[in-house]
Amino acid sequence: MNMYCKIYLFRHGQTYYNKMKYFTGWKDSKLTPQGYKDARKVARALKDVKIDIAFETRLSRSKETLNEVLKYHPECQEIVKDDRMIERSYGTLQGKSHKSVIAKVGQKKYDIWHRSYDIPPPKGESVKDVEKRVNKFIKDLLKLIKKEKVNVALSAHGNSMRPFRKHFEKLTNEQMMKLENPWDKPFIYRVKV
Repeated sequence: MNMYCKIYLFRHGQTYYNKMKYFTGWKDSKLTPQGYKDARKVARALKDVKIDIAFETRLSRSKETLNEVLKYHPECQEIVKDDRMIERSYGTLQGKSHKSVIAKVGQKKYDIWHRSYDIPPPKGESVKDVEKRVNKFIKDLLKLIKKEKVNVALSAHGNSMRPFRKHFEKLTNEQMMKLENPWDKPFIYRVKV
């Protein structure tokens, strides 16, 4: 009989920068009241599962969302910080509004910086760069799951979720780049152990 463990992947709830349409990247923007509602919705969706180990990034939005989820999971004995799944760095665009960037450089350049797979914004990361570090994380995560036979929760970010979903849902780069990752819905993947 096959045995499976599960990965529970979710995005942090809405932040103030998300709400105001600012490039957030590695800046630390807090959850809005709606963001806490989003996090609680994810928490309720996962309340009846078993979580052994949880992963977060150094950013408060990842931690605050995970805190809501773990309120239902006293069995989770370990929280690990791993910035390989941190949001994409938007470089010099971080902290700037989408509108101001469009006004300065035009819609076409904005679209390339915002949604291109392999062209990074100035001093920032491309999604391809994010995918490289997320794929290293996935490799280590799968080893851990198979060795320890654990279910894991991942409190991730919009752009770091793209390579996770590409890997587990067998997507092309084009499909991955079209993904819009919701703030209030977990994605569940089975891993054969």
